[in-house]
Amino acid sequence: MNLIIDVGNTRIKIAVFNNAEIIHNEIITTEEFYLKTLKLLEMYSCKNAILSSVGNLKKSQINELNSKINLIQLNYISKIPFENCYKTPKTLGVDRIALVSSAASQFPNKNVLIIDAGTCITYDFINEKGCYLGGAISPGIKMRYQSLHQFTKKLPLLETKQPEGLIGGSTEECIHSGVVNGVINEIDSNIESYRKKNKDLTIVLTGGDVNFLSNRLKNGIFANPNFLLQGLNTILTYNL
Repeated sequence: MNLIIDVGNTRIKIAVFNNAEIIHNEIITTEEFYLKTLKLLEMYSCKNAILSSVGNLKKSQINELNSKINLIQLNYISKIPFENCYKTPKTLGVDRIALVSSAASQFPNKNVLIIDAGTCITYDFINEKGCYLGGAISPGIKMRYQSLHQFTKKLPLLETKQPEGLIGGSTEECIHSGVVNGVINEIDSNIESYRKKNKDLTIVLTGGDVNFLSNRLKNGIFANPNFLLQGLNTILTYNL
């Protein structure tokens, strides 16, 4: 049994894998981290764990976990199942490393575009030769709502909502249309650009907003909310 820990910008996801199958998966807070992970270690007799963190996790919490289990902390020098052709590998986020590892494992010898719609929207491309080339980073949905409110004097801060149409008839409707339709058009446009340059392109959509966005995007996309967790499990198994 493998324990998988993904510390993101806004939440922590933990999962237990039996080989390649997820048998437990939940979202927890930083305050719950140690007790929850300790409980899972005992419940499933986990022997190995991997930690991917782009958020804030206390070093003491990591050290406590490391004393209980064989823990791998993912970083840019970790052993990975693809060739990293990124120009600045030291700056490549561990979340993106995990996503590309998942693509390399699940879609070998394929051109794959991974779109992670979370706090930020990231685009990551690995070619059919197993070489990761890079991608793009743009603001996520909630970040766009927050920026409209933060950098103006009168626009309200709204919760994410599907717009009723293209043309907003009120200020709130205009914000929903601008944010959500803007994200949809951005993603669709990027997909089309990648498809023009890469034959037989496989597209994976993941991240916290995957369910909100998947029905609005064009066909031919694999929606998988656990793609990053699967990538971390791949890396952990690759390093054992």
